[in-house]
Amino acid sequence: MASRQRLIQRGKLVQIMDADEAVSYIPDNSTVGILGAGGGLNEATAVINALAARYKATSSPSQLTLFHSSGLGNRAERGMSPLALPGLSQRIIGGHWGQSPALATMAKENEFEAYNFPQGVMSQLLRAAAAGQPGIITHVGLGSFVDPRSLGGKLNESTKEDLVKLMRIDGKDWLFYPTIPIDVAIIRGTTADTEGYISMEDEIAYLDVLALAQAAHNNGGFVIAQVQKVVQARTLHPKSIKVPGFLVDALVVVPDQPQLYFGSVNRYFSGDYKMDTGKLAPLPLDVRKVIARRALFDVVPGDVGNVGVGISDGVGVVAQEEQVEDEFTLTVELGPIGGVTTQGIYLGASVNSQAVLDMPAQFDFYDGGGLDVALLSFAAVDSSGSVNVHRFGGNIMGTGGFINIAQNSKTVIFSGTLTAGGLEVEISDEKLKIRKEGRFTKFVASQPEVTFSGPDAFRRGQKVIYITERAVFRLEEVGLMLVEVAPGIDIEKDIFERMEFMPIVSKDLKTMDQRIYRTQTMGIRDEWLRQVLATPA
Repeated sequence: MASRQRLIQRGKLVQIMDADEAVSYIPDNSTVGILGAGGGLNEATAVINALAARYKATSSPSQLTLFHSSGLGNRAERGMSPLALPGLSQRIIGGHWGQSPALATMAKENEFEAYNFPQGVMSQLLRAAAAGQPGIITHVGLGSFVDPRSLGGKLNESTKEDLVKLMRIDGKDWLFYPTIPIDVAIIRGTTADTEGYISMEDEIAYLDVLALAQAAHNNGGFVIAQVQKVVQARTLHPKSIKVPGFLVDALVVVPDQPQLYFGSVNRYFSGDYKMDTGKLAPLPLDVRKVIARRALFDVVPGDVGNVGVGISDGVGVVAQEEQVEDEFTLTVELGPIGGVTTQGIYLGASVNSQAVLDMPAQFDFYDGGGLDVALLSFAAVDSSGSVNVHRFGGNIMGTGGFINIAQNSKTVIFSGTLTAGGLEVEISDEKLKIRKEGRFTKFVASQPEVTFSGPDAFRRGQKVIYITERAVFRLEEVGLMLVEVAPGIDIEKDIFERMEFMPIVSKDLKTMDQRIYRTQTMGIRDEWLRQVLATPA
């Protein structure tokens, strides 16, 4: 590994260099850990682009193993997509792939070995690597495609090595994930002093920055940190430091470093200011809002929950419209607790957060069963209640934190439309009408691989609900049970004929609350207040 030579002057000063020079320290055949999340959050964009440019110019470094616990990118050309170059990588282990589709396409075409592990497992593996541990033993992933009895997280035919192992301890099944030694860490912060001590005051989250830097350093590796500015040594407040300077080898300074792919630095995102959320524009009355509204009915005051990317990410906004956002706490796996998160690729960019944890610690809480409710999206659901989000339409998307969250929450609410591909609806007179049906159903008879196992969830005693714009289902021992139907919907024509299997129909089949389909607010605040007042002290 490249030596960590430093300039000597009033102590050890870290080297400041441009991104092109920094990536020249990355050897062929090394393992490179890359920090970041969707929408540019914590992404060392200049360093990633320099790595791509150097490989194009010199064909080095080549045959890398890339390790990224979160999904980086904008679902297009940014994030990890610049590294989608033949020969640059021999293996990629990613927590999420869909944010950088160019790499996902290469994986699909067997151009390198490709693995998808749960995001929480990957962030915790960095801590294990830093501590010199052989790996982690966890229940996370049992029953999913990550289970070695299924695919072991392998995404293509080129991927042969079985990394995940099944273990049995005291009569229970566990999964062993081996440590992935990190040779080079590419991280990002806001301010560094000349000794390399890094603060993150303008970053939205911390992710697993410390664990990644420690993992590379303790392996004799090289740590490249992209920052916005450099100040005099030992002038930063010690409690502001997230990465100590002795872990850092090279600083790449990008003065106009933005928080996300748009704008520059937003003090609401960095937590310096509180936003008046009363000024947020309400969501339009469409299928997304209808589904988010129905999901809110299964949240109760005092809940601690997680909100995922996709159609479910509107729940926090609906709660704000109903003036109940302070009555429960939503978290995001990247680390924010409370507040309101943005949607889509920027999920995790939260305003008015009450706290921000390191990502591995957030997943410790999730894995231990701390969540009361999980608000997640689905791509496909089968007759057993199993859900797929990691691969659909022939494309690799990846799990992100889905497996950690869905497997361990007391209640899981999966949200999505019943059909997809051109679905058009009309919402009027507190009723729903299907104007144009989607080209394909999301409710399939069976799936070759699953991200969430319905039968395992039932055995664990989880409460699992599946919400669509026109129907609500509940997980039972024998599979899916239809429990609610939207007003204005024909059960045979609009539901049964649009599914590949026949669900069980509840003897107590209900109509979905008509308030979900009206323009004005639903009055949830008053309803919750009555519930609280009626509860004995």
